[in-house]
Amino acid sequence: MATENTGILDGPDGKARCFWHGNLPDYLHYHDHEWGRPVTDDRRLFEKICLEGFQSGLSWLTILRKRENFREAFAGFDFDKVAGFTEEDVERLLGNAGIIRHRGKIVSTINNAKRAREMVDEFGSLAAWFWKFEPGPDERPEIVDLAHLRANPTTAVSVRISKELKKRGWSFVGPTTVYAFMQAMGLVNDHLEGCYCRAEVEKERKKLKRPK
Repeated sequence: MATENTGILDGPDGKARCFWHGNLPDYLHYHDHEWGRPVTDDRRLFEKICLEGFQSGLSWLTILRKRENFREAFAGFDFDKVAGFTEEDVERLLGNAGIIRHRGKIVSTINNAKRAREMVDEFGSLAAWFWKFEPGPDERPEIVDLAHLRANPTTAVSVRISKELKKRGWSFVGPTTVYAFMQAMGLVNDHLEGCYCRAEVEKERKKLKRPK
């Protein structure tokens, strides 16, 4: 059972985890095997920042359950391909009931693919750009608990990244969206104290070779 104070939920296997997956099998799998694990693959980073944009106003579970549809619709989030999408593709996507049919978010994804290509040309990879913003120890709380997460849907770093992305022409990249991206892609470890994944993620982060 989750407690109001800790936000920790015992799973069907007896392991203690962050509460937010609600022990739903697909959400629990995402929590255990993806969320917070550090990612340096450009396509996965691009996919996530776009899907976080699609999530705006919705739940992540809604997006997660449509993710394979999104991948099929957006060429596996290969931003070189998505950057070439046309108005005809926008109309095609608006007719795809398997994704979120929001014209602004679809157009934004195509725009962001073009911006991603520009970043790769300038910095070598999206990973090199995003990971240079990884918060240092002095920018992180001593203890990640439920009270901290509830009080901090954004951070100074996510605000900074959001501003930089917008300057570069990206859209649907507000500070809250960016922080959710940072949490999911492992730029921070926000598994709660008491969650068994927290130590695992910390080990992965220590071993990670940061992109340059």
